Amino acid sequence: MPQPPDLRSPDDIQAAFDALQPRLTELWRSIERFTPDAQTIVVVPSISVDTPMEGTLLQAYEERFLFLLLLLRQPRARLVYVTSQAIHPEVVDYYLGLLPGVIASHARARLFLVTPLDGSSETLTAKLLARPRLIQEIRGLIPDPRHAHLVPYSTTPLERELAVRLGIPMYGADAKFHHFGTKTGGRRLFAEEDVRHPLGESGLSSLDDVARAIVAIRARRPALASAVVKLNEGVSGEGNAMVSLDGLPPPGDSAETAAVMARVRAMRFESPDVTFDEYAAKLAERGAVVEERIAGREFRSPSAQLRITPLGRVEMLSTHDQVLGGPQGQSYLGCRFPADQGYAADIMREAAKVGARLAREGVIGRFAIDFVSVRRDDGAWESYAIEINLRKGGTTHPFLTLQFLTNGAYDAEAGVFRTRRGVEKCFVASDHLESPGYRVFTHRDLFDLAARHDLHFDQARQTGVVFHMMNALGELGRVGLTAVGNTHEEAEALYGRTVSALDAEADAARRDPR
Repeated sequence: MPQPPDLRSPDDIQAAFDALQPRLTELWRSIERFTPDAQTIVVVPSISVDTPMEGTLLQAYEERFLFLLLLLRQPRARLVYVTSQAIHPEVVDYYLGLLPGVIASHARARLFLVTPLDGSSETLTAKLLARPRLIQEIRGLIPDPRHAHLVPYSTTPLERELAVRLGIPMYGADAKFHHFGTKTGGRRLFAEEDVRHPLGESGLSSLDDVARAIVAIRARRPALASAVVKLNEGVSGEGNAMVSLDGLPPPGDSAETAAVMARVRAMRFESPDVTFDEYAAKLAERGAVVEERIAGREFRSPSAQLRITPLGRVEMLSTHDQVLGGPQGQSYLGCRFPADQGYAADIMREAAKVGARLAREGVIGRFAIDFVSVRRDDGAWESYAIEINLRKGGTTHPFLTLQFLTNGAYDAEAGVFRTRRGVEKCFVASDHLESPGYRVFTHRDLFDLAARHDLHFDQARQTGVVFHMMNALGELGRVGLTAVGNTHEEAEALYGRTVSALDAEADAARRDPR
């Protein structure tokens, strides 16, 4: 295998990356064939977030994407899966056991697990780049780099460099398109492509800017009760802060600006750990936007997922209703699939405008657009785009788990998912099923519980529960799951039955520890 190029500058890395990416076109054509060529998929689920994670939680998020082991259903696929720490072999067996119509031992022989055994808060990609011998090991697991590609979670300049050092293209948006995924970049794209979005101001870099923006918004929405400040690069709502506008002097009053600034200084943060000074410093460093807080008699937070293939096609993949929590109700906890048909087709049409623009710009890979939807007094739903996520997200793994297990597809116009047999499917998923009582469980207990309570995913019925993030049980009392049913009601009931079983057995273990 050729040695990696001698890279001395970001420009060298960008040039080498640009030279690799065209390989994806022919590789994609091969993947789309009924019998694709042999290929190697290198999965590096590196998490880049504002609040560093380490140890068990970091490993849990890296293992969240183990559903990609289901790609081994392709008989000529090899998968290299990299995590910060080692994955328990029985967890690997659990996923391989889900493969429909595949001999597990045949799939296991095509799976290669690589780890730096480093549980620090550094991102996984940074850990690899700091270990040239480990990169060389991964290169040695790729028989033909012309038929291989890198699948990251997020795509920063580090992932771009990793692709170059591995000598394979990356399926994901180049970091040079990062600005589209910021709050300011998203708002500007929405405006340029005539995508409905909340009234607001972007490109803010100080608290004075924020106060002036709120004054400008109030001039157009005098009755507005609250506004949301969003850091350009906040993730899962953690960069958001709420500003109350009730009881302020009327727009245009001489006392308005000072009163608004006082409210800005009293804003409430979505992240409970952030201080005002920390937030103000990040705002000055990264920039921010301010938006009206959309309100209605019924409020939802759906999202639409799309992808742009290396062939330039925009594909509409799915819609979800996000389950949010946190102090201001803006932190992602889980999702329900598919989104309500009252607005699913509408948000996908708006999202398709974004997809067409990103395709023209040269973006490839999966991305999502978050919306807020409110029911008007006449009963109709009205939706507003609020953010572009140029990466995989919390809705990616449950949807692809369903897709890989059933070979089904989402009908964007009808707003339903159907299997190859034409059966509709729904799911409820969460990354945040947690309780101190769950610390009594190991992954083996989880498997036993699923079997005894008839929860495990059944290939015959194509319903049941798939667990993820199992390594976090013992230390954090936390696990994720996707509950698949034939209707929303069935999926909800299955999810509830799983939670009840976990709670009951945890309580029984506490009362009788034998």
